[in-house]
Order: sequence, then C-alpha cells, then structure tokens
Amino acid sequence: MPMTDTNKPAIRVMVVDDHTLFRRGLTALLARDARVQIVGDVADAGWAQRRAQELQPDVILLDNHLPGVRGVDALSARQVAVPFARIVMVQQLGNWS
Repeated sequence: MPMTDTNKPAIRVMVVDDHTLFRRGLTALLARDARVQIVGDVADAGWAQRRAQELQPDVILLDNHLPGVRGVDALSARQVAVPFARIVMVQQLGNWS
C-alpha cells in the first residue's frame, strides 16, 4: 500500500461514473494528491460491485445516475461487497445532454 508523506497509508479510492470524460478527469485530479491512491474506475453499477469486492477501496465516489439504476439503489449490494468502504454520492447539476 502506498504511503503518504506522513507515513500514513494512502486513501484507496474507486470512482464510479458512466460519463467517461468526467470519470477520467476526476480520477486524474485525485491522483495528483499523494494521500489518494486510485484503485479503479468503472462506468456501471454491476461492474462497480465486482471491482469493489476485488479491490476493497476505502472510499467509493458513486454517481447517483448510472445506466439502469440510481447509485443510491446500488448501496445495499455495495455493503455486502465492501462493508467498510465509505460512499460519496456524486450528483451532477444541470442538464449535460
């Protein structure tokens, strides 16, 4: 596990968002911080559950509007896969269409 400047383990983060540009931009921004280790980024709830179980992130940044499911509805499945992970819901404002 990567360590930060203060010898504390980096926070392991997984980003879940179906908008590729947003997901990659957020991932790149967070990766610039030595206290953060990006362990994965995925575009849908099903893949997120499988990857979260495999990667065991500390924090999951979860889009609330994923294809076919609201992020909030995916929380119970996430709790089984990674019960100690913290969730930060990502809500887009405005119409991006």
